[in-house]
Amino acid sequence: MSDEQQATQLPTPTGYKILCAIPEIEAKFDSGLLKAEKTVKDEELMTTVLFVIKLGPDCYSDTSRFPTGPYCQEGDFVLVRPNAGSRLNIHGRQFRIINDDSVEGVVDDPRGISRS
Repeated sequence: MSDEQQATQLPTPTGYKILCAIPEIEAKFDSGLLKAEKTVKDEELMTTVLFVIKLGPDCYSDTSRFPTGPYCQEGDFVLVRPNAGSRLNIHGRQFRIINDDSVEGVVDDPRGISRS
């Protein structure tokens, strides 16, 4: 299956939901040692950084809840709680669908950010 065909299989978020990708997890520690496959999977599972792919049509439309406007936009790296959202796998890649109010911050460069 081509990359273009795979891309069309991504779900379109509805309502106030946000579709996010989990950034690639480094396969090595800073010391250069390779991480075990389980370690990489655990880091993916508990990551606090997500990449915003698509906003649902109702995201941030409630001006009483979001008086200053949207917390994020498509293409942003956002910070969320480790267990936020619904997890799904599509062609071996992990994605999450989160609520618009789950975004706790936006970062320009997610490298170096890890869960403590």
